[in-house]
Amino acid sequence: MVGRERVVHLLKQLQHAACRCPAHSNTFHQGAGGSVCTVRKTDYAFEMASSNIRYGGGVSREIGMDLQNLRAQNVCLMTDKKLSLLPPVRAVLESLDKNRVKYKVYDNVRVEPTDASFKDAIAFAKSNSFDVFVAVGGGSVIDTCKAANLYSCHPDADFLDFVNAPIGKGKPITGALKPLIAVPTTAGTGSETTGVAIFDFEPLKAKTGIASRAIRPTLGIVDPLHTLSMPESVAANSGFDVLCHALESYTALPYDQRSPCPPNPLHRPAYQGSNPISDVWSRHALQVVAKYMKRAVRDPEDLEARSSMHLASVFAGIGFGNAGVHLCHGMSYPIAGNVKTHMAKGYGVEHPLVPHGLSVVLTAPAVFNFTAPMCPERHLEAAEILGADVRQVKREDAGPVLADTLRNFLFELQVEDGLGALGYGSDDVPALVKGTVPQERVTKLSPRPHTEEDLSQLFEASMKIY
Repeated sequence: MVGRERVVHLLKQLQHAACRCPAHSNTFHQGAGGSVCTVRKTDYAFEMASSNIRYGGGVSREIGMDLQNLRAQNVCLMTDKKLSLLPPVRAVLESLDKNRVKYKVYDNVRVEPTDASFKDAIAFAKSNSFDVFVAVGGGSVIDTCKAANLYSCHPDADFLDFVNAPIGKGKPITGALKPLIAVPTTAGTGSETTGVAIFDFEPLKAKTGIASRAIRPTLGIVDPLHTLSMPESVAANSGFDVLCHALESYTALPYDQRSPCPPNPLHRPAYQGSNPISDVWSRHALQVVAKYMKRAVRDPEDLEARSSMHLASVFAGIGFGNAGVHLCHGMSYPIAGNVKTHMAKGYGVEHPLVPHGLSVVLTAPAVFNFTAPMCPERHLEAAEILGADVRQVKREDAGPVLADTLRNFLFELQVEDGLGALGYGSDDVPALVKGTVPQERVTKLSPRPHTEEDLSQLFEASMKIY
């Protein structure tokens, strides 16, 4: 009898002391700040989320029927001024007209959007009663449309409410959004698959964004014919984004090492760390990049290569959209945000611009040399996929081998020789580091912990790469 009473007493104690995290029990420890996991510090689960994807040459002509099927009464179509004159937008508008869909066009999207350009698009969306959104363009257009949809459905929200912490408040999105159909015209960002919208926050001269599964498009219409309108430089920079999405998500901190463990699944971030499902998508994207990217850049009429890179963008988007990216992207945001004089070719803009894919890839050799000691097998596998002979390579040499492989890849595609070629010098490093520090949403997924001094050394190592 004494033994039974002792067991009951212990069970009662456990019931009151146990963590209510679903990894351990059905109860939560109720503290002053609400539900907090007091037992497990790192996560124990991951989720897989993506937009529906439709792929095929000429598939854009179906979008009018999709809008009819959604019973759309007033559609907002967003694009940029250059694209508004090109075949992709014309194809979509023809489909809307053919199916008698009522719409309004917003073509003032800024390439590499800012908080100001986001707000302008949001004001347009709020001033009309749109029930469906359509984005035709690259990541800048799709991300802008995501933000316009979000804030028009939350008209009382402050702009920083949903922006990632620590710049914004990082509030969870709980209200329903309108359907959004994304029609990507570049093969790079994968924004048609993800719940992420990136912009330059001009007060800090650094990029940040909004990350929530709630803002991902309802449908991505991936029409490879649209990629034929990309200039060579745009194809290259878009491809570099795919390359880094795949490499960063495949080498990211594993999901079960990421902290904190969320007390509620609503708080599990979109970027969760590398995981077995994302690994499949990321690895395959890297294989496609290795096979087709150089062809796609060098020959704009190579439909097989450009179609394959369009799909690789989707593959990588699903991979990083759930695993996340890390240092290359975190460091890229101040590189783009602090641009002084660099004028990008092929983008049709008159303001200084460092295209996103370029700002990401220029630090890649230094970054992967730095992160390799934490998961050398993955770095060696990536080097092998990209063409390196790793049969006699030791694990401790994984970083230099992948870095050299990336340098050769960039050299063959005639990429600018490091940050110095964009107008940066050693005097700019403190500002670049300062702009990287707030990017915790991605930098904390680096497999190797890092200090500000580490970041300074990585920027210095990226000033010249050949």
